[in-house]
Amino acid sequence: MLELDLASKQHDESRQGEALVLENKIKSEHQRKLYIESYGCAMNFSDSEIVASILSEEGFTTTPDYTEADVIFINTCSIRENAETRVRNRLKQFKAIKRTNKGLVIGVLGCMAERLKSKFLEEEQLVDVVVGPDAYRDLPNLIHQVNDGQKAINVLLSREETYADVSPVRLNSNGISAFISIMRGCDNMCSFCVVPFTRGRERSRDAHSIVKEAQDLLNAGYKEVTLLGQNVDSYKWASADGSEQVNFAQLLEMVALVSPDLRIRFSTSHPKDITDEVLYTMAKYDNICKYIHLPVQSGNSRILDLMNRTYDREWYIGKVDAIRRIMPECAISTDVISGFCSETEAEHQETLSMMELVKYEFAYMFSYSERPGTPAAKKLTDDVPEEVKQRRLTEIIALQQQHSHYRAQKRIGKIEKVLIEGFSKKSKADYSGRSDHNHVVIFPVDEKYQPGDYVNVLVEKTTTATLIGRIVE
Repeated sequence: MLELDLASKQHDESRQGEALVLENKIKSEHQRKLYIESYGCAMNFSDSEIVASILSEEGFTTTPDYTEADVIFINTCSIRENAETRVRNRLKQFKAIKRTNKGLVIGVLGCMAERLKSKFLEEEQLVDVVVGPDAYRDLPNLIHQVNDGQKAINVLLSREETYADVSPVRLNSNGISAFISIMRGCDNMCSFCVVPFTRGRERSRDAHSIVKEAQDLLNAGYKEVTLLGQNVDSYKWASADGSEQVNFAQLLEMVALVSPDLRIRFSTSHPKDITDEVLYTMAKYDNICKYIHLPVQSGNSRILDLMNRTYDREWYIGKVDAIRRIMPECAISTDVISGFCSETEAEHQETLSMMELVKYEFAYMFSYSERPGTPAAKKLTDDVPEEVKQRRLTEIIALQQQHSHYRAQKRIGKIEKVLIEGFSKKSKADYSGRSDHNHVVIFPVDEKYQPGDYVNVLVEKTTTATLIGRIVE
């Protein structure tokens, strides 16, 4: 009997030990830390918030310190070559940590993940997991595969995935401004761009889920949302039975009606798709910011045709004229590429003349960087010498600096409605915020107002692109 009792006791202790191991395993799995680093467009940063939400359901918490992370992800961009170089160097830094943290999982997400999957996983062995933009729901399973000693990959594209039911975890949030993804993918086949191949075809998210997310953000104290898509103007959602259809202008109105205190921005527009209906909707609602990012890429019609932008110089000018007619005070920013395939000096001058005509508030300016797999890489010759590309880019940047300063100067003496985002980077004595027209505005702190408040600021002076003033009642 004593032997049976002893055996029973040993069995119980063994089971208790196993239970403790299992409990510790579960505990450790539900206290793991996630570090995400994002590169590229706002959509990538928005996607990182979706990833954090999906993994939070698995017990992950985010950390700003990659050295204490159990899982490290880089959410990548393939638009320019230097972005890929930077990511590769960063991955090498992360891999070095594995010498002391054997269980560390390193992964690449997003556009570059799809395009360079074999290099990262096999040739360079920099990562354990590679996940494309439409496969984030599979991350828990992929991480388990890595923990079991395998390499893991899912870069399948989807025609349905919009993550509409995922409530993003707001990373690095100021609690004031947030992104809302309204659609995914792109049907525009611009010859220089990898996005249609890395993000798939366009899918528009349920309009009511977008409105709900905006309402939830307002309830949480947010004051500004930016509606995101590769081409927001082609947003088009229909209910399952076809009884309800919503285009982008209608969606803008739906979100604007959530509250007059919720400021609305959007990005990015395509010149071929932006409609007068969108412009009139913007003009109708005070809480829709009078600011449009309208990429031109080139001011020359032949180059625009080679880029497959589906508009020419005259069409683009017509869109600018429509914006100025319907909203005379609307700010316009743009993207410009220097040195695209076969671009001549005269054609470069047409880009400069387009800039002179519009006088953009801001611009994102790059020299052409051939992306493998794009139509341009397959069919066109990258024949503009690098030194010529860089010289043209320098001229574009210099001209834009003049125009940014010109536009900023035009705001002197005007009162701007500014959403306070926080303290100025240079001084705790000053607040920083953004105007309706997306200018950064700096002004002295007034203790009556806090970040998240709207204030009226009289602009008294400017730098090249920053407005400086004081609060007025």
